[in-house]
Amino acid sequence: MKEKADIGLIGLAVMGENLVLNMESKGFTVAVFNRTVDKVDKFIQGRGAGKNFIGAQSLEDLVGSLERPRKVMMLVKAGQPVDDFIEQLIPLLEPGDIIIDGGNSHFPDTVRRTKYVESKGLLFIGTGVSGGEEGALKGPSMMPGGSPQAWPFVKNIFQSIAAKVDDGTPCCDWVGEDGAGHFVKMVHNGIEYGDIQIINEAYHLMKDLLGMDALEQAEIFKQWNQGKLDSYLIEITGNILAYKDEDGTPMVDKILDKAGQKGTGKWTVVSALEVGVPLTLIGESVFSRNLSAQKDLRTKASKVIAQQKPNFIGDKQQFINDLEQAIYAAKIISYAQGYDLMTEAAKEYKWNLNYGGIALMWRGGCIIRSRFLGDIKNAYDKNPNLENLLLDPFFKNAIESAQESWRRVCSTALLNGIPAPALTSALSYFDGFRTERLPANLLQAQRDYFGAHQYERTDKPRGKFFHTDWTGHGGDTASTTYLV
Repeated sequence: MKEKADIGLIGLAVMGENLVLNMESKGFTVAVFNRTVDKVDKFIQGRGAGKNFIGAQSLEDLVGSLERPRKVMMLVKAGQPVDDFIEQLIPLLEPGDIIIDGGNSHFPDTVRRTKYVESKGLLFIGTGVSGGEEGALKGPSMMPGGSPQAWPFVKNIFQSIAAKVDDGTPCCDWVGEDGAGHFVKMVHNGIEYGDIQIINEAYHLMKDLLGMDALEQAEIFKQWNQGKLDSYLIEITGNILAYKDEDGTPMVDKILDKAGQKGTGKWTVVSALEVGVPLTLIGESVFSRNLSAQKDLRTKASKVIAQQKPNFIGDKQQFINDLEQAIYAAKIISYAQGYDLMTEAAKEYKWNLNYGGIALMWRGGCIIRSRFLGDIKNAYDKNPNLENLLLDPFFKNAIESAQESWRRVCSTALLNGIPAPALTSALSYFDGFRTERLPANLLQAQRDYFGAHQYERTDKPRGKFFHTDWTGHGGDTASTTYLV
């Protein structure tokens, strides 16, 4: 074993432990530390026994065991714990050393931390890591950003441990300055919320409208995973639906319908509101989790508000085929909105994002990995300045081909009282996106009527604003025109 470690890691929870095992398996010597020090001993004597690990009993030990420039990676709870460790590490490090935050930090925190750490003569990387426990061990998707000068020193380690696509390209590359890496990971998580919600709505329709049991549905998801919906989330959904409890009944039927979340979906929606991007599908996915969390209130409402009993009278197999198309179409919308958010954020924060490269980073190792991402990479390879995914010929044709089925699914859900907020909001976005003239002309008139907020005219140059005295009792004074 080398006398000095290639990299140090703080935080031996599930992700940290599996990530350092991954690093060691690729030939790197890793120094490990945990705030609860007995975890270090347990790891060194357990899963790390006989391997190239250096156990540290303090941060001083950890830093002292690293080769220069020192690289210290944190996999700790987002928020104050990250700041606390940064403060403890700074006095122990030297100019040019690198602090890496591999947790689910909010990107504004990473922007702030990069600036702060660089002011101390050090370098900082905030990297999104996706793939869960299995991905951390076998190859995650990694999205690093921060101090560009740090990338050459960690590139070999990160790309060695990352998942690989079919041609061996690693699902990891430099994303951009300061908070870019954690921003892209946040959008990944938001799209993950959307994908999950779309799948859950399909499950709900098959269960309550078609009367299919979990095992029947498992077979449908397995079939879908052989086609254009091939993805990790479709695959595990089939596995979950097929899993039986000890009494032989489907486990999924015994799980309480009250969803949890860690906040990254909410961050994505808030960011979209801040830069003015209509992230409708992901927004509905977050709100659907919030509604599910009101379990007691929903139970009370179900007993006092009359419910419509679903009554499906069509062709069951045709509806399942339509449902596959609806999932695909909504998925296109989810990614189109997510990429729209990244495009606008890149302008706002002055990041130079490689959109095709991001699709490649998500192609393997991460939760949203799917065949579909290869098509997104192709779209941006053909046109790096693509304004919206729906304007790419492949996705334009795909969504146009799916829309008849998509409309049948949405209308059937609405007529039978089965909630499908992601599928239906995605359809509304699609219809709005391709409509040249929306009713916002009336909206602007209303705003001008009650608040003198002004409007532009179709028969006058753009950028020139007007106010009308609608009642005859107002004056010529108008409110300042501004956009939020």
